[in-house]
Amino acid sequence: MLEGPLLGKVFLFSLPLMATNLLQVFYNAADMVVAGMSGVDGAIGSIGTTGAFINLLLNIFMGFSVGTNVVVARCIGKGDREQVQNAVHTSLVMAAIFGIVCTGIGLVISRPILILLGDEGHILELATLYTNIYFAGAPFIAVANYEIAILRAKGDTRTPLFVLTATGLFNVLMNLFFVLVCKMSVDGVALATVLSNVASVILLGIVLMRDEGPCRLELKKLSMDRRAFREIVRDGLPAGLQGALFSLSNMLIQSAIISINNTTCPGGSDIIDGNAAGGSLESFAYTATNSVYQAAVTFTSQHYGAGKFKRIGSVMRNCYLVTTIIALCVSAILLCFRVSLIELYVSAPLAVEAASTRIYVMVIPYFLLAWMEVGSGILRGLGRSFTSTIISLVGTCAFRLIWIWTVVPLFPTLVTVYLSYPISWALTGLLHLTFSLTVRKKLIRTYGEDCKPA
Repeated sequence: MLEGPLLGKVFLFSLPLMATNLLQVFYNAADMVVAGMSGVDGAIGSIGTTGAFINLLLNIFMGFSVGTNVVVARCIGKGDREQVQNAVHTSLVMAAIFGIVCTGIGLVISRPILILLGDEGHILELATLYTNIYFAGAPFIAVANYEIAILRAKGDTRTPLFVLTATGLFNVLMNLFFVLVCKMSVDGVALATVLSNVASVILLGIVLMRDEGPCRLELKKLSMDRRAFREIVRDGLPAGLQGALFSLSNMLIQSAIISINNTTCPGGSDIIDGNAAGGSLESFAYTATNSVYQAAVTFTSQHYGAGKFKRIGSVMRNCYLVTTIIALCVSAILLCFRVSLIELYVSAPLAVEAASTRIYVMVIPYFLLAWMEVGSGILRGLGRSFTSTIISLVGTCAFRLIWIWTVVPLFPTLVTVYLSYPISWALTGLLHLTFSLTVRKKLIRTYGEDCKPA
């Protein structure tokens, strides 16, 4: 990463990562499709209403995996083998603890939160059942994510691709078994997700234990190193808070959509189902562009650790270019095949219309989200995680809250709700770019163009 042209390396790093992310989204989409095959009314919509809430809790704890990525990559850039080892083992202990805490909190507050969001009747019962089982598997989800972060920090994006391909196929098979054979519904889908994450933890753990480099996992070394813990928390906490704030604003948006559904089709769930279908398809675009965010974090962290501050400018240019290309390509595919893709999930005319509206309003300007994500990743790699979080708080979360409380009541339509996204992406992306350039210039003035920081 630290020598030679960067464009090809960013692509080579991002593409396996993008494939991994897209496979995960595909398997999540399969969850919804298979849940719909159960014949239970509202199964798809009930899963869709839980996404923002589940992410709210998971992001608080999973954000520390970004800290793992940053710290491990930075130590690799410095050539500090001992500290790499400390960070690896400390992060996995943290993952297990955070996952257990997430399970406890999730099981206690799931139903009250879903009620506050506006879920009612059979949708509430299905959503509660799904979240309870999902949160029971939170420790495995956490450990798997931290293991993947360690592999990505050292530049290995292929191993997670192979492992998650295998466990994802296992997830789909379990979905079909529980729903079609055992006649389960959302509970079967949630259980399949938990079991696939258990398999991921085991396989990724075996890979790390066989690693011959500084990222090698040795069970006897699992412990909490104070220095590594502080650094992971310092770089990961802002990412967790940012993800939680995003999810909080998305929960309010989800509540507005549920309100529109309850007003438009009382007793039905067409708009909720359509929004869930559109959101599932949109997530393909998000995870594709998010792969470049991960590249931006890793490349910038290693260059920061090596003191190559001038070259970080090349990292920025190439990451913005790659993410723009990916965003435009994925958006074009979704727009061209939107009708056929939507009908894999829903068939009711109102639901199809709601899904189409979401895709039109949010997918066309998706390059704005791509720029916002890359800017955030660069700032984190530069050691400015809190700066990134504050920018996201103001430019995205605060803006969306104000929009939902002021504009949406005046124009209570899906289009009005969805417009809050691209506008906030543009605002936040501009701020991220401005601050990234400012931080880089300050580092060059302070340490020189190619000098390790003190």
